Amino acid sequence: MSRRHRSVLALLIVALQLPALACTGQLSRTEGRGPEVDSGGPVVDIDLGAARDSGGTAVDLGGAAPMDLGTTPTADLGRPPVDMGRPPVDMGTRPPVDMGTIAACAGGPLALPIAGCMPTPVPDTGDPHADCVARINQFRYQCQCLPPLARWTDGEACADMNASYDQMAMSAHAGFSARICGSGSAQNECPGWLGWGSVSSTISGCLQQMWDEGPGDFYGPPPHGHYINMSSSGYSRVACGFYSSGGATTAVQNFQ
Repeated sequence: MSRRHRSVLALLIVALQLPALACTGQLSRTEGRGPEVDSGGPVVDIDLGAARDSGGTAVDLGGAAPMDLGTTPTADLGRPPVDMGRPPVDMGTRPPVDMGTIAACAGGPLALPIAGCMPTPVPDTGDPHADCVARINQFRYQCQCLPPLARWTDGEACADMNASYDQMAMSAHAGFSARICGSGSAQNECPGWLGWGSVSSTISGCLQQMWDEGPGDFYGPPPHGHYINMSSSGYSRVACGFYSSGGATTAVQNFQ
């Protein structure tokens, strides 16, 4: 190598060493992050490779778990503490009551029934046992402001037996007197052989006649026992029974 060539080579070596001698720090490089930048400060090592997601910059909030609003459970109040279900007492079909009756009954039961009280019969619901109880309660409340009697559902089969037994024997209260079943403490009866021809007529007409007896001696004369049974505060429930045959219908009401 000539002297001239050796001189040029020496100058190139010196030029290459100058940047290394002037640098006091080192910036490390991560794959795919762009060119190095010399800030002239202390050594800084930044690795964004693991934090980069789809080209965006990840933000580290100190390790706190991300909040998932989609799965946050709502308050579970469960079922109400009290399940009212159906009313414990079946009063039959509720009869219509006008505002005049409500005002008249504001002071509680009346000592005597309202004279000439003839409430419009309750609608036919297709359940004569329920309609019968509703009719009795209609007289009690609308005509004397008395509390209702409960429908004695378990006693209805016996009431039907009483009605059948009496019509076949053509003798009122025969089944009740013979105690053919648990008839209760008192009984009213609409005898089919005396002209009652349908269930609806006993509910609308016969019960009206019984209530019309009004207060007085139980056995009379004339008797008032039917009204006394219907208006008594000594009973809490009533079961109605029916039997129809040959165009005649016998209906009984057993009070307990």
